[in-house]
Amino acid sequence: MKGDLTKGSVMRSMLCFAVPMILGNLLQQCYNIADTLIVGRFLGANALAAVGSSFTLMTFLTSILLGLCMGSGTLFSIRFGQGDEDGLKEGIFASFFLILLITFLINGLVFFFIDEILFYLQVPMDVWELMREYLLVIFCGIFATFLYNYFASLLRAVGNSMVPLLFLAISAVLNIGLDLAFVIGWKRGVAGAAEATVISQYVSGIGIALYTWFRCPQLRVRRYHMKLRLACVKEIANFSILTCIQQSVMNLGILMVQGLVNSFGSVVMAAFAAAVKIDAFAYMPVQDFGNAFSTFIAQNYGAKEEKRIQKALKGAVLTAFLFCVVISGIVCLFARPLMLLFVDAGETEIIAQGVGYLHIEGAFYCGIGCLFLLYGLYRALGKPGMSVVLTVFSLGTRVALAYILSSIPEIGVVGIWWSVPIGWFLADSVGIIYYGIRKKKLLSW
Repeated sequence: MKGDLTKGSVMRSMLCFAVPMILGNLLQQCYNIADTLIVGRFLGANALAAVGSSFTLMTFLTSILLGLCMGSGTLFSIRFGQGDEDGLKEGIFASFFLILLITFLINGLVFFFIDEILFYLQVPMDVWELMREYLLVIFCGIFATFLYNYFASLLRAVGNSMVPLLFLAISAVLNIGLDLAFVIGWKRGVAGAAEATVISQYVSGIGIALYTWFRCPQLRVRRYHMKLRLACVKEIANFSILTCIQQSVMNLGILMVQGLVNSFGSVVMAAFAAAVKIDAFAYMPVQDFGNAFSTFIAQNYGAKEEKRIQKALKGAVLTAFLFCVVISGIVCLFARPLMLLFVDAGETEIIAQGVGYLHIEGAFYCGIGCLFLLYGLYRALGKPGMSVVLTVFSLGTRVALAYILSSIPEIGVVGIWWSVPIGWFLADSVGIIYYGIRKKKLLSW
């Protein structure tokens, strides 16, 4: 069950821990990518636009829960590194209670305000009903999303990244099979694609919760751990809420850009929907590597292993840089064939818009790779507020420039694409300068 990252070879330990996380989240992307591929091929461009735009909204809502779980997971890693078993279990109870309440609140709000949300996103009328139908079903999976991400973060915090991968593998395969059955076989339309995703999410969420309870007795919370001490709640809130803010601000900025993209019509909307899937799939490994790096740093920070932290930082930067260079070349070279996976070859205008997006974003993945490492570093060193600052710099720049540049007729929608890498590199500069100035203070205990 346990994986102590404070001992052994630094890079080998970090990579062995990171690889299952990377594979797991690539499989998680299959949830929505399966919907997009099947819907785009069998239900048409409007259905593709509806499902793709729903992905942006669901990513924002999921990011709230993911941020809370990741923040709690960081504290769990520190407690594990310190060898504080009672503190770990007390934190498990407090965070589970807090995040569960927030999950129910989110679920209620999104059902109640669904029409207002669609209006805010400037969803075109030819897509409105399809998107509403899809969302009403997909929102039913929010509780499953909480279950999976909470227990996956808990297991990863103590060094077990393999079990979350196994449950995602099962649910990803199930999702694809159900997509084919519901959409193609039973003609359930966009609702069928959503139903397939929700069922698969519950399989992974309930499955990993049961596994943790029955196979990991060391993590079982006993009656005397079931207390909400103010100091513990504050500590959980500090890590969880700030990480949640960082994740949700990041995705709120993307959601604001989605509204701007929608204003350019269904062609650009469909192109963006497909290209964003490719984009997310391309840099997802370095994002997960940043999360694995954060867990590694957090355990070693708890164990006061400064030399391992310094060595891990150097190795992680080199690894992320090499990966981003390779993936940038692949995306730029194969942008058109990648778009053809989602869009019929006859949709030439949609393909052209998507290729343009990928040529700009894909060339600058080193910027987002560095940013993910900075997020993970500051979260692990007990400074999640700095991750929020970097996100504000990145997304604030992106949103402001997207609206400014796209309003210039000579630039148009291309201005939205260029705003992204500019935001990445601005945030990178701020994060690196801050670390250089505050290095000794950050690594003090």
